[in-house]
This record gives sequence, structure tokens and C-alpha cells, in this order.
Amino acid sequence: MMRAAGPADAPGIMDRHIPVLRSEALGALTLKPGGVYVDGTFGAGGYSGEILAAFPDTRVFAFDRDPDAIRDGQAMVRSSCGRLTLIEDAFSAMDAHGIPPVDGVVLDIGVSSMQFDQAGRGFSFRHDGPLDMRMAQTGPSAADIVNVEGEERLADILFHYGEERHSRILARAIAGARQQAPIRSTKQLSDIITKVIWPRPNEIHPATRSFQALRIAVNDELGELARALHAAEAILKPGGVLAVVTFHSLEDRIVKQFFAARSGKGGGSRHGPVSIPTATFTISGRWPCVPGEDEIACNPRARSAKLRAGTRTAEPAPAPEAAVMALAALPERRAPLRDPRAGARPAKPWKR
Repeated sequence: MMRAAGPADAPGIMDRHIPVLRSEALGALTLKPGGVYVDGTFGAGGYSGEILAAFPDTRVFAFDRDPDAIRDGQAMVRSSCGRLTLIEDAFSAMDAHGIPPVDGVVLDIGVSSMQFDQAGRGFSFRHDGPLDMRMAQTGPSAADIVNVEGEERLADILFHYGEERHSRILARAIAGARQQAPIRSTKQLSDIITKVIWPRPNEIHPATRSFQALRIAVNDELGELARALHAAEAILKPGGVLAVVTFHSLEDRIVKQFFAARSGKGGGSRHGPVSIPTATFTISGRWPCVPGEDEIACNPRARSAKLRAGTRTAEPAPAPEAAVMALAALPERRAPLRDPRAGARPAKPWKR
């Protein structure tokens, strides 16, 4: 593949962040001269810069809902000579901006290193800062959730989005602490969590799962991902490739089930006939692709990353996959069962 000098070579553009599995994801896209691509998660421009540098006539439409990323990306826009279009919006809206059919879509799900490392953004418990976590810097923050949500709802958020098995006791502790004073900083929340779950050697920090859960809830990350997969399906040309890098099991489960359903490999009940839908993607090769030891050594955040990819067929996109969309939502809480006999004690409420 030819590599032309271009935006990726501009000094300082990608010094702060190198995307995980970048070479593998770009390899899956099979870049070609004159290709049109969507970078759904612009960040510091790691993917966009490499795509633009691959050939002198490639074009990129890049999305980011973080206004800081859009501001910092203007230097790359100028150096691209009109080949890069930056759009400040969620990547789930990529099919709503009049973009022509594209040859590839790449999504790098999650939070960029720059966001994690800025204390003022409130994404990390390792830096004391406001409990914010908003990627778009608008709307309800993580502080709003921990101070306003009911205890049961908060427990559901921690359990479902953070896979935190101590969700109930943590929600109770948070609800108790906020009665004394509002929880406004990352340190306040981290201290509450570590009083309930003590740090242990060689294990992740006790606040890791809770912070992940709150970040996902604040930004509707799983809903955005599910909608983005269907949006990418709508704008890809036949033969175009969708490549997605995920960083935890909840994201990977959505991508895996989407590709399985849309390639006709979703399965069905073994007790009845199976209806195989018309495939909108073909899956070839062995997936997922994971980082090698060298990449993990250079970037420990890469350890949980997985890459999956599929190639678009010529079949029209059907309605959104209900099972995929359901994976992105909190499960409905079932009401306690009650004995219909008068005066009988209610059955025990549903528990996880």
C-alpha cells in the first residue's frame, strides 16, 4: 500500500494518543485509492491521519462529540486540503449527515487517553477532579447520577454497566454518603467505594468498575454503539468494511451479536425451525483480533481490546436488530411477586 505524506505527519497531532490495534483495524479496512471512509471516533486523529496518508486522494468524514477533539483537529483539517471533514456529533448519527456511500467505517470505542488524563474531565479516579465524565460536555454528569438517582436504579447501573458484584452495598453506601453532603469529586466517590471494597494487591482498583458504569450511563455508550453499528450498515457500499475495536465485554458482546445476526449466524431455538435472515455482512477470517504482548507492554490499556470486522453485502439493511438494542439497555426491574391470597405475605423481591 502506498503511503503519501500528509496529515498524519503533521507534528504533535497524534503524539498524545496512539489507537490500540490501529494497524490491524486499518488492515481490515483494505484501504484503496480514492476511497471514502468514516472515522467514527476521531479523538486525536490516529485513524483519520493514517487513512489520509495512505493515498493522496482518500477522503475521511470523522465524528467526535467532544468539542475539544473537534477544536484540536482543525490543524489536521487544514493540512488535509479538503479531504478531511470533521463533524461534531455522536457517531450514531453518521447516517444523518448526507455522507455519500463509503468504503469503510472504523470505530474505536471508549475513552481516549487525553480524556482519561485530564483531571478536569472527571473520567478517572486516579486524578482528583469534578465528577463529570461527559464526552460532549453537555447534559447530566456523573455527579448528577450519584446524587439524584434512586438507590435501586444506581445499583442496577453499577451491576449492569460495570459488572460490579458489590453493586447493592455500594449503592447503599453512596446513598448514605450523599445525605451528609453532595458527592461532587472523583476523590469523594473513590473514597466511598474503597471504604466498602478494600484495595487488594495485584487486583484492579475497587473503583474501576463503578467509574466505568457511571461513564457508560452518562454517555449512553452502549446505546450509541448499538445505533452506530446500524448506521454504519446503512452507509457502507457493497464490499465496504466495518471495523470495531472494543475495550470491555459489554461492548464486545454487542458487536459480536450484531455481526452474528447480520451475517445469518445468529442461531435460533433448537426446538423449532430456524429462520436465516438475508445477510447484510459476511465474516471472513478469525475474530476477534487481540493486541500482542509488545503492544500491551507499551500500553497497558490495550490488554482488554478486541477487534471485529465484517464486509457489507449488497442486501438492503433491515430494521434494527432488537436483541442487539436490548443489550444496550438496563434490564427492566421485575416487580415483587405477591400471593393472591388475602393477607398473605409478599414473596421475596427479585434479586440478582
